[in-house]
Amino acid sequence: MKVLVFDTAAEASAKAFDYFGEALGKGASVFGLATGSTPEKLYEMMTQSDIDFTQATSINLDEYYGLSGSHPQSYRYFMEQHLFNKKPFKHNFLPNGLNENVEEETAHYDQIIAENPIDLQLLGIGVNGHIGFNEPGSDFEGKTALVDLTTSTIEANKRFFESVEDVPTKAYSMGIKSIMSAKQILLLAFGESKAEIIKAMVEGPVTTDVPASALQNHDNVVVIVDKAAASLLS
Repeated sequence: MKVLVFDTAAEASAKAFDYFGEALGKGASVFGLATGSTPEKLYEMMTQSDIDFTQATSINLDEYYGLSGSHPQSYRYFMEQHLFNKKPFKHNFLPNGLNENVEEETAHYDQIIAENPIDLQLLGIGVNGHIGFNEPGSDFEGKTALVDLTTSTIEANKRFFESVEDVPTKAYSMGIKSIMSAKQILLLAFGESKAEIIKAMVEGPVTTDVPASALQNHDNVVVIVDKAAASLLS
């Protein structure tokens, strides 16, 4: 696990952008993507650049259960607004949050991942250590699943909704085993609120209590953080 520390989130995002460019230059064609505030600057850099994804495939980590792709708080809508509408890909895959047949949807998404091995996976990290929506206690051998969101995750996401009651309590999420199958992984984390979990992920034991600690077992992980998020690293 390589850890790169930058003065600001903008500088860290620029380094992540470089990794995407390098991967494309080396023939990468499948990119695992994340949502949330952390990658917004990176996606802005992508849309303002001449980087070309028109022959590439994207596979997103997760989607809220019960929200349509046109819902303003769905992750499909987020991706379209922040990236896809301005920087098109050949194929974009996200779970279907409206599919109530959980077995069908999870099997379908696992098939998509199996047929499109991920070259570069982008991750953020929750304050409780979740990657994707793999909350503490998640099986490291898990694949796509419908997961119950923890209270801390719901609280963290309520800022995007009118009230906490509007935040979905479940989501379809790519599993940790699927994330670990990517050839290369980039994890971004910014701000003092992420300092404790970054220390636990990088320097603590590998434990399901900190789902992101599984990344210690991957042979090609780059953690890109600003000084605030790195402040507790020894």
